Amino acid sequence: MSLPAPTLRTARLKLRPFEDTDADDLYAMHSNAFVLRYWDSPPWSEPERAGRFIAACRQMAEDGTGARLAVEHDSDGRFLGWCGLTRWNPEYRSASLGYCFTEASWGHGYATEAAHALLRWAFDTLDLNRVQAEADTRNLGSARVLEKLGFVREGTLREDCIVNGDVSDSWIYGLLRREWRPTPAQVHQ
Repeated sequence: MSLPAPTLRTARLKLRPFEDTDADDLYAMHSNAFVLRYWDSPPWSEPERAGRFIAACRQMAEDGTGARLAVEHDSDGRFLGWCGLTRWNPEYRSASLGYCFTEASWGHGYATEAAHALLRWAFDTLDLNRVQAEADTRNLGSARVLEKLGFVREGTLREDCIVNGDVSDSWIYGLLRREWRPTPAQVHQ
């Protein structure tokens, strides 16, 4: 069963399916060691990875396992990052939230705004009961984003990632449907 990736709009953002033309911006973001310092894999070192990522996003939608969307600024089309739901399980009514944003877009509330739009779509369209997310325990910015969205920290995955010899822990977060607080004024479809 396919899951067509939606196009969503907020007051400042457009979330849309990835296009081949996003490859350069995607590579620039994912090859930046500072942006990916808390990621669960090393920065990309080959531009071809961007094309494979975009193909994987399309395959995910075709397989019906999730939706990963490019996020751009609505006024000028500037690429800001991506936000996605993966591991969608219709039987359990659950999915996992993830996102990555360019360094220049940090501190402007874009991650919170984009994730909120995607969560609204997911709870309304996919009828989710639970969304899970993980954040490296050193990534306080991402933890703040999740908490602003209403996620509750449920525990710590100890030493669950080793990237280039660097061992790190992750916090596990959950958001239940009954805890979800949509704010219609912030999100426009």
